[in-house]
Amino acid sequence: MSKQAKIAAAVGAILFVCLVVWAVRTVPEPPPKDTGTQEQPHVMSYDNNTISEERDGVKIWELTADHIDVDIQTQNATMTNLKGTFYEEDGRTVAVEAPQAAYDAGTKDIAITGGVKIATSDGAAVDCGELKWTSADGKLAATGSPVITKDDVLASGERIESTDGFNKVKVIGKAHFEKGVKQ
Repeated sequence: MSKQAKIAAAVGAILFVCLVVWAVRTVPEPPPKDTGTQEQPHVMSYDNNTISEERDGVKIWELTADHIDVDIQTQNATMTNLKGTFYEEDGRTVAVEAPQAAYDAGTKDIAITGGVKIATSDGAAVDCGELKWTSADGKLAATGSPVITKDDVLASGERIESTDGFNKVKVIGKAHFEKGVKQ
């Protein structure tokens, strides 16, 4: 091998070593892993959808909303512009309308808020700030200045409760009744 070939081979080897060193030293650092402990909730959104609950094949309630957000992990839901129906064992129904509601999947409770309008199939009407359905007790509780009218009777108080779709009610706190009221 000639002297020039040896020099060219040595320069080539040095260039190759330099190239390898450069490639190893310039490898970018991997991005840091997200160490945040706060995990963002995963939410699914639905428009014009309905949720309901059944027991032993019998529908207990049904809620339809313009918009529903459901947390994928907890299955809790928030609803806007709600229309719903609660079905009573005796065949009566309780129709509900409100601007918003929240459903707790763990307890199966529903909190309906924002000015609630309620009408029963037997002629009772309830206006209140909030209506809460407690699934474990099968109880509807109206709060936020609730007023109920049926036939010619008006009742109001701090809380109005019913376990039979406002057929029979319990008025709690500052109860007021009037008979002979025209609807």
